[in-house]
Amino acid sequence: MRLDRHLSASGFGTRTQVRELIRAGRVRVAGIVARDPGTHLPDRDLPGIEIDGAAVVLRRYIHLMLHKPAGCVTAMEDNHHPTVAELLPPEIRGRVAPVGRLDIDVTGILVMTGDGVLAHRLASPKWEVDKTYRVAYDGPEMTDADVSDFASGLLLSDGTLCRPALLEPREPGLAMLTIHEGRYHQVKNMVRATGRTVTTLMRERMGPLVLDASLAPGKYRLLTEKETAALYAAVSLDH
Repeated sequence: MRLDRHLSASGFGTRTQVRELIRAGRVRVAGIVARDPGTHLPDRDLPGIEIDGAAVVLRRYIHLMLHKPAGCVTAMEDNHHPTVAELLPPEIRGRVAPVGRLDIDVTGILVMTGDGVLAHRLASPKWEVDKTYRVAYDGPEMTDADVSDFASGLLLSDGTLCRPALLEPREPGLAMLTIHEGRYHQVKNMVRATGRTVTTLMRERMGPLVLDASLAPGKYRLLTEKETAALYAAVSLDH
């Protein structure tokens, strides 16, 4: 990968900013000043990189939090709809994939990572990673009986038995729902099984990560080292 793409994807600035750093002679590769932003770096055994004399660490994997907006699909390519991939710059787009899926009309936190093992475990019901949704619905107010039904595991109309879930009614027409699996249209189908209809759905939490309130819909940021370590720990992986 090109030097400028590596630096930008590792959080050292936009492509324009890191190109300026490189052309100004502030970046060294293996002790040698690199003034060409297109300098190729190997995929493995990366040479030492310095910026202004300080050693920097390039990311082996990119991990990010995206505030998914409504109207785009959770895919890297789609022939009919805008995708979450289009919300990312090229230097990052090719190094991450979404963890699980959110429906086109669902908003909220979407984790994207380049580590396939991490992505698989975070999405697998086996690892019971919490996913918390803010659910607005039409229909009667949720009651303690509904809380009990969700906790016992709802039976859907197609015979699917859902795993126990945590329902927290907040006010008429609004509840928080935490599930540990991600079946197709699961939250909508669970609410429908109670005789109600979801009107809007927003995922506020994925495992140990809570949607950053400073992220506007369509925006993303790289995860911090602490957040990344928490994600790996949640599925018993070393970081």
